Amino acid sequence: MANFVKVAEVGDVAPGTGKCVEVNGRQIALFNVDGKFHAIDNTCLHRGGPLAEGELDGTVVTCPWHAWQYDVTSGVNVMDDTERVDCFAVEVRGDSVLVAV
Repeated sequence: MANFVKVAEVGDVAPGTGKCVEVNGRQIALFNVDGKFHAIDNTCLHRGGPLAEGELDGTVVTCPWHAWQYDVTSGVNVMDDTERVDCFAVEVRGDSVLVAV
């Protein structure tokens, strides 16, 4: 069974943006897509860029270092669907955002 951990308040991540949160020593990129939250590993597969700092366009985040793109709903690389970063379940309880680890 997944262990959900509080990582943020709903107001901490504005729609259309991302934020890096830490869960059990792991860096996770938390995104708000029109009020729905998604979480993927924060480390780009290419050169380790911080995905939470990337530009979010719809459900696609672009790594700020070398422009690799990932779907934040699945972790799948947009240019090569055989590549993916870990994706985590997210729940909103009241004003709290929780990520399953």
